[in-house]
Amino acid sequence: MLEPAVAPNADDLAQARHIIAEYLRPTPTVTIHLRGRPVYAKMESFQPTGSFKIRGGLAAVGAAHRRDPRGAVITSSAGNHGLGVSHASSLLGVQATVVVPVTASPAKVKKLQNYDIELIQWGSSYDEAQAHAIDLAEQRGLHYISPFNDTHVMAGQATVFDEMFAQVPDLEHIVIPVGGGGLVSGMLFARARHGATGVHFTGAQPENSAAMYHFIAGVPIADIPQSPTVADGLAGGGDEGSLPNDVVADHDVPLVVVPELLIRRAVREAAETNGLIIEGSAATPYAAITNNLVNDEHSRIAFIVSGRNISHQLFNELYNEEQD
Repeated sequence: MLEPAVAPNADDLAQARHIIAEYLRPTPTVTIHLRGRPVYAKMESFQPTGSFKIRGGLAAVGAAHRRDPRGAVITSSAGNHGLGVSHASSLLGVQATVVVPVTASPAKVKKLQNYDIELIQWGSSYDEAQAHAIDLAEQRGLHYISPFNDTHVMAGQATVFDEMFAQVPDLEHIVIPVGGGGLVSGMLFARARHGATGVHFTGAQPENSAAMYHFIAGVPIADIPQSPTVADGLAGGGDEGSLPNDVVADHDVPLVVVPELLIRRAVREAAETNGLIIEGSAATPYAAITNNLVNDEHSRIAFIVSGRNISHQLFNELYNEEQD
């Protein structure tokens, strides 16, 4: 069943903080050096599913379970959100169906297969998987959980900022990976709750799949260009009528688009210079900072290490690519 997403209220945010504190430990914010510059890194790659998406999944599945303890959920995902919903469902005893495109990362599909869920691979893109999941939700009477356009998902992602603000109170700027916008929207809601208006946000999107960037700029959805990207967790999004579009636009969050070559190189650089194994989604804000796409040289800056779920084959390919 589909429900319109609304901004999470104080109770939604509190419920998300409560369930996440019950099941997850805070991830650290550490200092690393990006080409000599000290930068804070929020290590969401340390989450049990390898990605921050467990936060939104846990908050959303928890909310659905409170509303209907016998109900089942369904979601669509490029991989990490599906892992979050799957992990949350296993913790809370909720039946779950996860729909991913046939092009989903093999590393993420392999992890999904370890959960007691119904896993469906459908379509050649995230958008096709999402459409199929929504159809199934209506046919079966299941509660659909969007990876980004969901009140409780955004409330769960808000806890990333809660932790960062507690860990680094003098933080001034956070570069956030953006796909559909659930993370950046949740962090905007959390920033408002803390009254931390002095913390600046920039969103980073892969140039090959920057749907929100183009949508906010006024490009019709049918005309938005989409190409394959190694930042597969950020592919798709930008749905018409999606609340995160309005939230990001209303808060004037600047969005930068990162060329595919720079994202690919950032995966290698992160491993070589900082010992970080990161997927393309996390490499997108990394590349935005290291290549001066973010116009902020002097502030105390951070980025979200959003996930580590990259296949060995892709990592080896990127690591061994010739660099000029």
